[in-house]
Amino acid sequence: MQHRKYARKKSRVEIIPMIDVMLFLLVFFIMATMHMITDAGLKLNLPTSSQAKELPHPHYVLNIQTDGTIKVKDKILTVPEVTQLLVSDGDPSKTDVTIASDKKVEFQHFVQVMDACQKAGVSNIGIAADTPN
Repeated sequence: MQHRKYARKKSRVEIIPMIDVMLFLLVFFIMATMHMITDAGLKLNLPTSSQAKELPHPHYVLNIQTDGTIKVKDKILTVPEVTQLLVSDGDPSKTDVTIASDKKVEFQHFVQVMDACQKAGVSNIGIAADTPN
């Protein structure tokens, strides 16, 4: 009986599928990281406080501009829309909110935003302030 000799093929490492997998992973991590970036808020002239503390990043930063408009994640909202946004977040009692208000904002606008948070059931509310220089 004769043994047949088969031509032994040299194994190769295919680089193209590895590049595809690496690009897929890169895109996946970029997309996941983009959803982790929190809202930095607007550049406001915040009031100062000697007791200001660094807080963890909140779910929402409610920015009140000098004319009383409320801006959340680059969207201008009314007070009822703020309440609806916070209610639709899931469990409002676990939602963290920071209110950033310019120094020149009328106190009534600030109270309206606080009321909107309380109507939604949010209890973790922070107030943004600068430390004195």
